[in-house]
Amino acid sequence: MPYAVNDGVQLAYERDGVAGAETIVFVCGLGYGTWMWNWQRERLANEYDLLLWDNRGAGDSETPKGPYTIPEMAADLEAVLDDAGVESAHVVGASMGGMIAQQYVLEYDRAETVSLLCTTPGGPDEEPIPDETLERMFGVPDGYDRRDSIRYKMKPALTDEFWASRDEVIEQIIDWRLDSDASEQAREWQGAAVEAFDVSERLTEIDIPALVLHGERDRVVPVGNSDLLVEGIPTATRRTFGDGGSHLFFIERADAVTDAVRQFIDRS
Repeated sequence: MPYAVNDGVQLAYERDGVAGAETIVFVCGLGYGTWMWNWQRERLANEYDLLLWDNRGAGDSETPKGPYTIPEMAADLEAVLDDAGVESAHVVGASMGGMIAQQYVLEYDRAETVSLLCTTPGGPDEEPIPDETLERMFGVPDGYDRRDSIRYKMKPALTDEFWASRDEVIEQIIDWRLDSDASEQAREWQGAAVEAFDVSERLTEIDIPALVLHGERDRVVPVGNSDLLVEGIPTATRRTFGDGGSHLFFIERADAVTDAVRQFIDRS
């Protein structure tokens, strides 16, 4: 596995797909490794050059002392693209990864398009994480092992219907998370970056094609945050998802979400 370096921090990345094709770079959410893009990877690898990387503190990347900042992680993305020799790319980010993607296109010039999934620009008008979700994320019952804790905290990120019917997929996700999740300390450091993030006054500076995708039943980053993105980014178009429209809607609605990203890239 190759590593890029930014400010002394080693950042793990990998390539997949068609060499010489247009590049899509995927940016991960808080605490997660590249497994979260496995559904898109499977559906796009025969058409594009895919670049997947681990944020500092997660997966195979190093965990420097934090707290971290979103501009710092956007600089990490620039280092990864530079090390990989990618001059231009379509940037796709979800949740915290969508924040990194926004910061990246504001500060650097390699992005051809940006797709922002289940994310927010931050700022005073953003809709916060609902209290009941926070209680679930930080109120793990005593005696739970790591596997049970991941399962307990993850439930609000999926619809109840998916949770009740896709146990095999959920167990696979938990396996991947056990292998690559950020530590609790690194998660707190990434969380500090999310809490401080605010580009709400700079959205008008984004002048490349932008796609905003969001689940209407997102219990982590409420769908109202997509309104802020669409209202602020002059080039933005949006699609929301009702059925399967959880925070992890790109897993529950993998075909539809991937098709939306593909069509957006192809027509941009």
